[in-house]
Amino acid sequence: MTTESQASEPAAKKPGTLAALAVYLERRSLVMLALGFASGLPNLLIFDTLSAWLRDAGLSLEVIAFFGLATLAYSLKFLWAPLVDRAKIPLLTKWLGHRRSWMLVCQALIVVGLWAIAGGDPARGLGLMALFAVFVGFVSATQDIVIDAWRIEAAVTEKQGAMAAAYQWGYRIAMIVAGVLPLALSEYAGWNTSYAIMAVLMLIGVLGVLGAPREAQHEIRAIDTGDIPAAPGRDLVEWIVRLALFVLGALVLGSGLAGNATLLSSGLSALGLGGAGEQVKALWEAKPWGAAAQVGGVVLGALVIYFAARPAPGLQTRPGRYLSVALGAPLANFFARYGQAAGLILALICVYRLSDFVLNIMNPFYLDMGFSKLEIAEVRKVLGAVMSVLGVGLGGFCIARFGLMKSMVAGAFAGPTSNLVFAWLATQGPQLWALSVAIGVDNVASGFSGTCLIAYMSSLTGQGFTATQYALFSSLYALLGKLIASQSGRIVEGAAAAADAGGAFAAFKPLFANLPAETFASAVEKSGVSAAALGAGYVTFFIYSALIGLIGIALAFAVARLNPQPKEI
Repeated sequence: MTTESQASEPAAKKPGTLAALAVYLERRSLVMLALGFASGLPNLLIFDTLSAWLRDAGLSLEVIAFFGLATLAYSLKFLWAPLVDRAKIPLLTKWLGHRRSWMLVCQALIVVGLWAIAGGDPARGLGLMALFAVFVGFVSATQDIVIDAWRIEAAVTEKQGAMAAAYQWGYRIAMIVAGVLPLALSEYAGWNTSYAIMAVLMLIGVLGVLGAPREAQHEIRAIDTGDIPAAPGRDLVEWIVRLALFVLGALVLGSGLAGNATLLSSGLSALGLGGAGEQVKALWEAKPWGAAAQVGGVVLGALVIYFAARPAPGLQTRPGRYLSVALGAPLANFFARYGQAAGLILALICVYRLSDFVLNIMNPFYLDMGFSKLEIAEVRKVLGAVMSVLGVGLGGFCIARFGLMKSMVAGAFAGPTSNLVFAWLATQGPQLWALSVAIGVDNVASGFSGTCLIAYMSSLTGQGFTATQYALFSSLYALLGKLIASQSGRIVEGAAAAADAGGAFAAFKPLFANLPAETFASAVEKSGVSAAALGAGYVTFFIYSALIGLIGIALAFAVARLNPQPKEI
């Protein structure tokens, strides 16, 4: 989080290599490791591992998929982030500070929720188990809001890279633990015992909170409603109407962000509009324009939320004042602090990792090339995880050593460059060493650029609005990528057909003349083109994915050159 005083100070001398590495051994970084673990553990337990328990209990895949909506809260967390910024926890806030008190309460509730799931039986109490899964998802998303805010407020900008790296390391460790340990324990002690042990492991996060240094003094910006006469009856009715609209908008917006209209469809069915619900679900899942419908849902939901929080024309009321300020002030604060540069900064956030988000067809690509599922899993899950950890650490080191904006520019190059490695992989055939090189390079680049973006978004938040603004940024940066990624398969197939027809992309076909016969052989019947043409289609796609990354590179240079400094508001 950058302040006016920080911006006006002369540039400090950049630390040496050893000093940049030493930041990982600082107390805050070690605490961040524990908090990252506490963040990742409940996420995977309700999103992925729980599905194995449900399937083991004989439930259908349709029911299991519905449980995935328990994580919808992660897509909507920016809506109640203002509450986290403004509300104090009785007694605890005075003792631990604003952020740590919220973290401790969230972790205690997650332990309770996981313990309740551990005591459940999906065969006889599925509804109750679903309720607890949703509860854990909501509280865990709230914990993420607070952890991000504490991370930003507890360290200066130069150390945000290391803090982000430590968080991601802890998160990845938790994903391994939550993905492997419950399954192994279930074989010997049963699912109930394994989830009870997972609840106990959340104490790692509690220890992190108790060992965390207090964040900078948190400022709660008051909302003045003293000039509006109290009208208890009218205000109560207005609160009910506004919150009902707010929930409706959140449901539509969340369905768009999550790319899943099941909950929205179920809600319409409950209102007797089953036909409309099925139409919405079909629209969401349509190929290839379903992603456009999902983005439309995001826009529509946001508009409903906007009108739910907007003051009534010509009428000042306390609910209208409170909601409009609580939700609108963080965004207004950002634009006021950064002025004309605010739009450029938001554009950079939206496109910075665009070249990564369009790579949503990688598993089909690997299979088309002739790699086995086991080979893909081994390289992606083992080597990929190791290289990702290295990339994350490298990002934190470079931010500490060379500064945030220089690292941001380097990260903007990382994604497009690593995508070109996949174009090279396409010409190598099903060689395991080549797959290892490509996935290794891509994971290092992705880890590096992801750490840089997290640190940069952290630096943009303003005092009093840390949680809300960061939650907004983190929801914004993937939205454009979702829409563009919907066209990835069409680009491959279109370029392949053009290559077979002798078009411009046919120039890539000679690259595949001497490859083993099994290369793309299994995909020829499905695609209706020759193996060489399909290879040319993939090469074209990877070059395209690198070219759209040029937008992020240009914006990164523009922002770095402008170097906008926030005004103190």
